[in-house]
Amino acid sequence: MAATSEALLQVLCSTGPSISHTRLCPNKSKFLVSTNQGLRFRSEKVKISRHKSYNVISAFHHGPNVSDRFRSLTCKCRKIDSVSDAISEKNDLLLKGDIATNGNGTFSSSLNIGGVNSIEEEAWELLRASMVYYCGNPVGTIAANDPSDSSILNYDQVFIRDFIPSGIAFLLKGEYDIVRNFILHTLQLQSWEKTMDCHSPGQGLMPASFKVRTVPLDGDDSATEDILDPDFGEAAIGRVAPVDSGLWWIILLRAYGKCTGDLSVQERVDVQTGIKMILKLCLADGFDMFPTLLVTDGSCMIDRRMGIHGHPLEIQALFYSALLCAREMLIREDASADLITALNNRLVALSFHVREYYWIDMRKLNEIYRYKTEEYSYDAVNKFNIYPDQIPPWLVEWMPNKGGYMIGNLQPAHMDFRFFSLGNLWSIVSSLATNDQSHAILDLYEAKWGDLVGDMPLKICYPALEGQEWRIITGSDPKNTPWSYHNGGSWPTLLWQLTVASIKMNRPEIAENAVKVAERRISKDKWAEYYDTKRGRFIGKQARLFQTWSIAGYVVAKQLLDNPDAAKVLVNVEDTELLNAFSCMISANPRRKRSRKGINQTFII
Repeated sequence: MAATSEALLQVLCSTGPSISHTRLCPNKSKFLVSTNQGLRFRSEKVKISRHKSYNVISAFHHGPNVSDRFRSLTCKCRKIDSVSDAISEKNDLLLKGDIATNGNGTFSSSLNIGGVNSIEEEAWELLRASMVYYCGNPVGTIAANDPSDSSILNYDQVFIRDFIPSGIAFLLKGEYDIVRNFILHTLQLQSWEKTMDCHSPGQGLMPASFKVRTVPLDGDDSATEDILDPDFGEAAIGRVAPVDSGLWWIILLRAYGKCTGDLSVQERVDVQTGIKMILKLCLADGFDMFPTLLVTDGSCMIDRRMGIHGHPLEIQALFYSALLCAREMLIREDASADLITALNNRLVALSFHVREYYWIDMRKLNEIYRYKTEEYSYDAVNKFNIYPDQIPPWLVEWMPNKGGYMIGNLQPAHMDFRFFSLGNLWSIVSSLATNDQSHAILDLYEAKWGDLVGDMPLKICYPALEGQEWRIITGSDPKNTPWSYHNGGSWPTLLWQLTVASIKMNRPEIAENAVKVAERRISKDKWAEYYDTKRGRFIGKQARLFQTWSIAGYVVAKQLLDNPDAAKVLVNVEDTELLNAFSCMISANPRRKRSRKGINQTFII
């Protein structure tokens, strides 16, 4: 049985030669064949009549789940007599208006929002207008849909992280197809060939984004086909792989199952394999002594150089949440026993490490202020050799007596004391933070409302890098100037994470107040991507208007405030088994001494 499962895993993980993704939906039907080099596709010409319908891949492998994976690649293309002929059968999802194609498989509509009765209704119209279609089916939402902006760059693509609030909005609305299609199509992209300068990253890497392109069929200019064109970081600014994409994908997959009650998607063989590939990539052994995930700068929402390389809190919170979600969804079988054991071990070690060493409040700050340095021993208090002079002057005055937060990063002889909203909020949502720590983070928001919420929620980080520090850390990035973009800018999309965290801790009034602040101007400002200045008073210098995740973030916040119970599809609750293991670590007091006996538990630390 184990051998059979391993063989199936190898088939689905494409352990043979990489499969080119030049065409996902070509004008030939492809058949999977076995060769002595591994798995390849054999192409054969198919005679087509009328609307040119294609079955892209037929599978010979046994089992309905595997066949479903290949059948999901089916693309239906047709002759173009007019623009309307190219529009999907699900036209009811598009807004009424003059529809125009932008040539990449997406459609925009001339919006008439003058008659919209509320900001929420306007947001829904804009969200639907941003939908992207692949072979007639919705597969995501583009990053921004500003008809007045001629400089598109990559804002016409579907970003994995950007789609998460859109996906949650559609799930809570009861419109499940777009989320299911997104999950399965991005899964197919996971195993595609991805190289940069002759080097390929790990197999489990999910793309940062993908674009639907509508191109002429080979040999027939009167018909078109849709293809998916992913970006794994090869074309991104800085060429950084998106570490958070796979973590968000797992979180959305669990939310889909929780919201729909349909567990058949997460139980599919290809989906189970996709989860395992992401986990193996994240849990791979390395040189690091810490359980936190080591990443480069720009590998998450902050996708430009901002000094977050190492072990940024945002990645650790998403990592912990994804591990809990995967643990819940993985089918228990002999072939995955070792993976689940490694997952459990990492969960316990990660939660202890972050709760113990990332947390800071007035008491902890005073403790660091009195640290002794250069301690060479197993019972050192200052394990990471943090120098007290690293405590920035702003923090001494800024830290309230009531409240605290998780610092942004921790490395040897370095603590990044900046406050990062997404990492702290998702630490609450995922239960990476303890109950007391979670309340303290929300206490900090209330105590520092003017700094973290201001005139437009929500600060991505606080404070901004300025002066010589900005020049050294960002490389004098003209987009990340002080109090702009990722350097202390205000991002409306973070409203939905604040709402989930507030509801989980039974303090929804915090999110309600933040939403009221946003409603004063978010619609009038045409749903800007981000805001500049210390209090978020100006629309960002280079901010896109009609930014989809600004729209979706507001929509999800409103949905959750109207129905707080729905937040359960996103929240991770720490189970008794993990809590007991964590308590055992605390009683063993590893902070003070090195144990040679180990901990007498199922978990191996």
